[in-house]
Amino acid sequence: MPAYFVTGTDTDAGKTLVASGLLALARRHGLTTLGLKPVASGSEATRAGLRNADALALQAQCRPAVTYEAVNPAAFAPAIAPHLAARRAGTEVSLTELTPWARELLAARRDLTLVEGAGGWRVPLNDREDLTGLAVRLDLPVLLVVGLRLGCISHARLTSEAIRADGLRLAGWVGSLVDPAFAADEALYRDNLATLAAALPAPCLGVIPRLPAGTPAAMAEAAADHLELPDAD
Repeated sequence: MPAYFVTGTDTDAGKTLVASGLLALARRHGLTTLGLKPVASGSEATRAGLRNADALALQAQCRPAVTYEAVNPAAFAPAIAPHLAARRAGTEVSLTELTPWARELLAARRDLTLVEGAGGWRVPLNDREDLTGLAVRLDLPVLLVVGLRLGCISHARLTSEAIRADGLRLAGWVGSLVDPAFAADEALYRDNLATLAAALPAPCLGVIPRLPAGTPAAMAEAAADHLELPDAD
């Protein structure tokens, strides 16, 4: 399987849950794995430096193991848009920095590598570039995480169109139930999923229900039960 860029219809759509779940599923099949988080805001200060929970969840699913700095080269404390978090820290992150970092890690050729973005498809990296420019430079197929809530059909279609406009292929999508009320009417819920399946030009790799809170490792394993791996094509 090639590497994939994981994006979402919005912030908190469930990107990390899906990415860590796919990596956990690949590990069940005896595959080598790598999860990367180029830029992460909302990080906590530790003795080892700033650490982001999403990046740590991805790091835990990497086999063979890698360092935190390999997974997440740019971490910022405020839980705000990455370009604003970097500005508050008195720095800037650019595609010129991230591209060689990513290419070096992708050269390791793990069986499954996932590069998780931040927020939705058009999140700025700095005043001139979007983070998804990294996916364009690396020519990565895209996995879309659809946060299942009111409005998700339009968000999913618009994101799919933006991915195609940027010259990339949507390789699959995953539904992640972020609002339990969205599934309260079971028939309507199924109709919404059917509409998404018809509207998105890629296979559905699974639908993750609202999972009980647990450790990141436990939630990754639980998510894996509802997922299938993308095709290598």
